[in-house]
Amino acid sequence: MAQAMFGAGCFWGVEYNFSKVEGVNEVVSGYSGGKTENPTYEQVCSNTTDHAEVVLIDYNPDVVSYDSLLNVFWEKHDPTTLNRQGPDVGTQYRSAIFYFTEAQKEIAKKSLDYLQNKLGDRRIVTEITEAKEFWKAEEYHQKYFEKHRRH
Repeated sequence: MAQAMFGAGCFWGVEYNFSKVEGVNEVVSGYSGGKTENPTYEQVCSNTTDHAEVVLIDYNPDVVSYDSLLNVFWEKHDPTTLNRQGPDVGTQYRSAIFYFTEAQKEIAKKSLDYLQNKLGDRRIVTEITEAKEFWKAEEYHQKYFEKHRRH
């Protein structure tokens, strides 16, 4: 098993998208990249903690590669908008890749460079930083789309 952590806007949709990937065993919504210990949703939304809304992914690298997870990350959000995704605005919605290993760091950088070459003048603002402590979000945020989907 391996782990990956991404911030790509509101974690509800990000969690849902990654949960559908074959080889992904678990996706947990939470907070990372900030300075406050065990932050609450309200604290993160106040823009005072420096945390991003993130998903922590446990996956089987024999079934899905880190590179494939990065492809999902790039496809499911706009990495050229600074501190926002759609109507969600604030530093907690920033585009971020949090790597756990040097190999992940290198793969992420190559992936970003490849996409940047394709985009031309539109600048990617995604940060690539070492994974810091992950704080699980409140239970009502977990599997939010599954709990609130209208069929």
